[in-house]
Amino acid sequence: QVQVVESGGGSVQPGGSLRLSCAFSGMILNNPAIGWFRQAPGKEREGISCLNGLDYGTHYADSVRGRFTISRDTARNTVYLQMNNLRPEDTAVYYCAIGHVPVGVSCLPKSWYDYWGQGIQVAVSS
Repeated sequence: QVQVVESGGGSVQPGGSLRLSCAFSGMILNNPAIGWFRQAPGKEREGISCLNGLDYGTHYADSVRGRFTISRDTARNTVYLQMNNLRPEDTAVYYCAIGHVPVGVSCLPKSWYDYWGQGIQVAVSS
């Protein structure tokens, strides 16, 4: 049984920061990819950041590059998403997911991922 649990969401004013955490456990193959996704009302779920467990490459969507940073604490089986300079358009439910992605391939497409967290709300407004 694989568990994926997000935490750290909430409400913040534009320009503010939040750090999301994703804790995972269970029977996961070695070197999983970990991705962060978000889904705003009426929109499709989109990949915004990910870490490829095989080559440790990190990928970011254009909409968050330079503002968001993904990192991993291997000992704690936890992945973080530091979100700075938040904008109202960042408002969405954020999901963490676990999967496996080949070396050298973008890990942003959600089709790579098998296990998903329940999602956590991030709201950016003044």
